Amino acid sequence: MKELLQYILSKIVADPDTIVITEEVNEFQETVLNVAIPEEERGIVIGKAGKNIQAIRNIISIIAKREGKKVRIKILD
Repeated sequence: MKELLQYILSKIVADPDTIVITEEVNEFQETVLNVAIPEEERGIVIGKAGKNIQAIRNIISIIAKREGKKVRIKILD
């Protein structure tokens, strides 16, 4: 999942090298992908009314469900 998210975000932002994604498992056995993006790129990733990030979350969620996993994406400040 981390690689797929990295790929999707690298196609959206101007400088893909600035994206940092860390992976952890929370107490509910969900994989949490923490995404650190520079502030100037954050608006592009989130999109108007959060539509871009919601679409990305939907894609990741569908693929995770096929594998029997739960994945959450968290945008860090």
